[in-house]
Amino acid sequence: MLYLDVAAASPIDSILTYGAPASLADRLVPGVRLLVPLGRSTVTGYLLGVSPTKPRGEFSVRPVIDIIDDEPLFPASMIGFFKWLADYYHYPIGEIIKSALPAGLTRKGVRTIEVFEEGAGHIKEYADTLPRPPSWIKPLCRPGPVGAEATRAIRKTRKRIETLRQWQDKGWIRLVESVTKDKVREKKEVCVRRTPLPAPEDRLKPSERKTLRLVTELAGRDTAGWVGRRDLNRVYRGASATFNRLADLGLIEICERRVYRDPFGMRPPSYPVPDRLTLEQRRAMDAIVAALDNKKFATFLLHGVTGSGKTEVYLRAAAHCLAQGRSVLTLVPEIALATQLEGNFLDRFGDTVALLHSGLSRGERLDQWLRICRGEARLVIGARSALFAPLSDIGLVIVDEEHDAAYKQEDGFRYHGRDAAVLRASLETAVCVLGSATPSVVSRYHADSGKYTLITMRKRVADRPMPEVEVIDLKKVPTITRHPPLFAPSFVKAIQRTLADGNQALVFLNRRGYANLMLCRDCGTPVQCRRCQISLTLHQQGGRLVCHYCGFELPARTLCAACRSANLVPVGSGTEKVEEELAVKFPDARIARLDRDTAADRKAYMTILHAVRNRDIDILVGTQMITKGHHFPHVTLVGVVWADAGLGLPDFKAGERTFQILTQVFGRAGRGEKKGRVLVQTHFPEHYSITTAREHDYDRLFAEEIRLREKLRYPPFSRLINIRFEGKDNTSVRAAAEQ
Repeated sequence: MLYLDVAAASPIDSILTYGAPASLADRLVPGVRLLVPLGRSTVTGYLLGVSPTKPRGEFSVRPVIDIIDDEPLFPASMIGFFKWLADYYHYPIGEIIKSALPAGLTRKGVRTIEVFEEGAGHIKEYADTLPRPPSWIKPLCRPGPVGAEATRAIRKTRKRIETLRQWQDKGWIRLVESVTKDKVREKKEVCVRRTPLPAPEDRLKPSERKTLRLVTELAGRDTAGWVGRRDLNRVYRGASATFNRLADLGLIEICERRVYRDPFGMRPPSYPVPDRLTLEQRRAMDAIVAALDNKKFATFLLHGVTGSGKTEVYLRAAAHCLAQGRSVLTLVPEIALATQLEGNFLDRFGDTVALLHSGLSRGERLDQWLRICRGEARLVIGARSALFAPLSDIGLVIVDEEHDAAYKQEDGFRYHGRDAAVLRASLETAVCVLGSATPSVVSRYHADSGKYTLITMRKRVADRPMPEVEVIDLKKVPTITRHPPLFAPSFVKAIQRTLADGNQALVFLNRRGYANLMLCRDCGTPVQCRRCQISLTLHQQGGRLVCHYCGFELPARTLCAACRSANLVPVGSGTEKVEEELAVKFPDARIARLDRDTAADRKAYMTILHAVRNRDIDILVGTQMITKGHHFPHVTLVGVVWADAGLGLPDFKAGERTFQILTQVFGRAGRGEKKGRVLVQTHFPEHYSITTAREHDYDRLFAEEIRLREKLRYPPFSRLINIRFEGKDNTSVRAAAEQ
């Protein structure tokens, strides 16, 4: 007997022990999935360890039901990582592993009921004798199968379960137990290959001769000479019909081969390898390469201004690590940024690159996961969830834009991707590089205290100057209505000059939609989300009111919940409204918008980016999606419609985040040969986050933030815990929170 440490895919804090015969030792590799009994259920378990001796304690050991996988889905080196996360974040380890793996790989036991024709009659007779037949009996009064959901409702109490067993003993029904299948599978395709036998031309039909010729022509794409049926049919529709005859003659071989779905689709642009590095890039590389050669854990904070060439440092450090035979994990805060790095990494490292993020289909994510597991891909790029990529022997972990709030997972298993990446690097004895033009205050504090090693890059590549920043005080903009216009006159003139010079402009507002809220003119009540009690944002395109927190929607033509008035007016501005007003002021300009509404998928996102790079767009309007990582050489003007959007939030990081987002968007200007210019509209020109961003002065921003946080005992001088109360009834949730 072997004793197995198993993490069940259920909300259970502890690791469970199961048994298996020693004859299965070869298949019991840590990282495979098992089917295990849990109470009266059957669930998926993840094998963490195998021992020939039983753990101490008095308990019975139940046997595993089945071994699902022939190969592990994650390496044994990740088990310590999963255990640490479960302990630190107080989350069941089986649920962590389940969320880490590609969706659709969790099996469980399912109970259904089959009602026999004679049994249905008996149950109906029994129900008719009752004064008020319970509703759960009705599905059993007709013959046929009862689905899993209905069966679960029927089996709610022990008394009902006992009744069902009695009816089964009488032969009225049958209780069926089965196990669900994986919802996602490997993709396979029929392939053919030419054999060395000469073709008997006189015995072949024209269609067969054509198929043989195409197999020979297309075989060069595969090193083993295999050609997929789909590729053949794409060239010649009649190819498949000839396979059996050609195989009988011994002229081709037929097999079913594993194929990978392509997650990349439209390839992002790449940039040529620079002839030489700047002095600051060389210094950064020297420090990182020395750490890689030492093969000891080290964390670097790479603070490089926008346009200083951090990406080239990442690429060369990755090349050095791969040359050592180790793996590389590269994290970005959001899917949009992953596409910025893809082009460069694919050009340098080709098929060894894998992509992992939530924008992939289930099948694409499974394919990428298995390529990594099998060692076919040794460099992974992805958003937060790529942290769990099943890489073995990681030598380098890169966290780009380490300051970004998107690294925090806010639902389900809540974790911080940046901090967990540093931990994984520590467990793998790897080098971790945290890169940013605007490092988080906490990371910079760690660097100053010696926990991280600080590397600074203060100059742009080719000594290009930082853009000039002009602040427009909206309080001083003349207006008749006492409300400042969306664009100050100087803002409009700057765009006019930019377009006249043949250059491009970016216009930034970190609020999507058309208006911030809809307000009732009769009673002053805003239209709110029924679940969150937060004002709904008007999206004119599609005519809907949307909650940006939970996704709740209402039609734009609705009534006030308080007074039932239809007299509602939009208040505030979003990117839709900015785009609309720019189209009025610049009717000849080609204008596009980039936010979650226009770039719901990768293809739409890439299409807009390509149009900007090809100069098919004159003005690009957008939210945070346009602020980070983009290199648009012909963008010479960046306009910030309202810099104060985040300053009013009840968050101690509001000033820091405002500085970060402004600095990032400023960095899109002047990245080519022409000098850049930035205009910032604000009601608070004297706020330290605005003044430090205008002067590109991170050090002063950091000093001010640290001074305030030390006085108030905010992080990094303490830790904060966010306690959330959730429920279906607002009154009971409030009462529980107060108690």
